[in-house]
Order: sequence, then structure tokens, then C-alpha cells
Amino acid sequence: MLPAILYSLAVLVGVFGVYSYLGYRSEKRKWSQKVGKWFEGSEKRKSFIVLLGDRFDQTKLAQPMQKKLREANVPLTPSEFYGMLIVGGMAIAVFSNSLFGISFPFNLIIAVVLVVIIYYLLFALRKNKHQERLNEQLSEVCRLLGNSVRAGMTIQQGLTLVSNEVSSPAKEEFKKLSHELALGVDFEQALREMQNRNVSRDFKLFIATLLIQKNAGGNLHAVLDEMSKTLEERKILGQTIKTMTAEQRFVSYILPAMPVFILLMMNQMVDGFLDNLFTIPGAILGIMFIAGTVLSFVLIRKVSNIRV
Repeated sequence: MLPAILYSLAVLVGVFGVYSYLGYRSEKRKWSQKVGKWFEGSEKRKSFIVLLGDRFDQTKLAQPMQKKLREANVPLTPSEFYGMLIVGGMAIAVFSNSLFGISFPFNLIIAVVLVVIIYYLLFALRKNKHQERLNEQLSEVCRLLGNSVRAGMTIQQGLTLVSNEVSSPAKEEFKKLSHELALGVDFEQALREMQNRNVSRDFKLFIATLLIQKNAGGNLHAVLDEMSKTLEERKILGQTIKTMTAEQRFVSYILPAMPVFILLMMNQMVDGFLDNLFTIPGAILGIMFIAGTVLSFVLIRKVSNIRV
């Protein structure tokens, strides 16, 4: 019992250490970007692994994964994401062997299955997260654009101001729009291309408002202010719903994990506890258990997923 407790504490300390290290890297990256704008430093040498990853990110094989990561709003390159999956799978195999006593090759099979599940679960849960983040920033975009128009700027100047003031991912979208307009692309065509990249109904309404006001005229800043207030109220309502359904969403995560964790702990304390799972009745019960766990997870997620 004491080794299991010590292993659990070691895992918790390791997870906390990884979390702290990632937070340190994020802060270091932000400071590097700020300092890089002030000083022109010499280009640093990169390791062989980093150069190999950069070369892989530029190939056609990495483009589908790069698109998936962008839609899921995951700030990683394809090489970094695949590297994390490989390292995570190796860590799962080592921990399942040392902590739960699962020998080779079953620990490797478990690691591969868990990595595949995490891969598909990540993109399933964060599907269109990039678009959701853009919709959340749209109220701020309307407010900035309305204030710029009220100050006497043109729409193109207002869009340039928005691209400089807002954060990612809206920053990249409006910066691309601003560059296209600066290069002489037609205003309506540039907005249509932006709409094709972002197909949500909020963006369609925003772009339709700009096109109508551009062609027919009118009090643009008043329309944008009213739209900003409406979108802000919808965002507050969505956050309220997320807060009220937070318990159900966390239950959907804990429910599949608890039985698996209990089985592995019992296998560590009782020799041969999982041997019955490798018989025909045990395999049938295992399949039924997995199907019931997945079904309960999906049902809870469906009930707690309330769209505004």
C-alpha cells in the first residue's frame, strides 16, 4: 500500500512540475516577443531535433494536422503535437508498468490505445474552438471599429486599428484582411473571403452589416455599438450556462476514469486481479463496460452542451 501511495504522490508532483514548466515557457515566450520588438538580436542556433521539426512542419504531410490544430485553437505546431503524443505514450507505458504492475507488451498496448483516445477526444471536444474564440472576440471588434468610425476614421483604417489592438486569433484574421485591402483588393471581395474562412452566423451578420453600410450608408457606429452590446450579452449568457453546467461536464470526465483507475490499483494490490479480463467472459464484460462508459460520457456531454 505504501509504494502505491508514494507512486501516486510522485505522479502528482510530476504533473505539477510539468504544469509549472509549461507556464514558465509561456511567460518566457511572451517576454521574448516583447523584447524582440525593442532589440534586434542575432539569430540563435537551433538543435537538430528543432530543425527537423521545422522541416516537417513545412511539408504537405503536416498541413492537415496544422489545420486541425488551428481549428481546435491549440497553439502547437504539428511536430510539437506529435512529439507530445510520443513522449506521453512512453510515459504512460512506463507508469503503467512501474505503478500498476502491467508488464510488456500489455503496457505498450494500453499506451497506444490511450494516446489514440486522447488524440480523437481532444479534437472532438475542441471542435471549432477557433471559431468559438473568434465569436467571443467579435463584440470587442465591433466596439473598436465603432469607436474608430465615430472618431472620423474610414472603415479600412478602423480594420487596421482592430488588427493592431485585438488578441489572437482575431488578430491574425483582421491583419490578413487589412493587408489585402492595403494591396488593393476590393473591399467586398476581401470581406467575402474572410467570411469563407469563418462561416459562423455571427461573422455573417458582422460582414453583412459592413457591406450594407458601405453600399447604402447610414449611422455605422450606432449599428456597431448595438451589435457589440448584443454580442456581449450573448457571451455573458454563454459563460453563465457554462458555469451552471460545469459540474456535469467534470462528471463526464471523471466517470470514465474512476473505474479504470480502481481496476489498475486493485491489480497493483492483488496479484492476477486482471487475469480474468483476458478470458472470453471477461473480454465480453470488458467490451460492455467500455461501451457503457463511452455511452454515458456522450449522453452527459449532450445534456450539458447548451448552445445560445
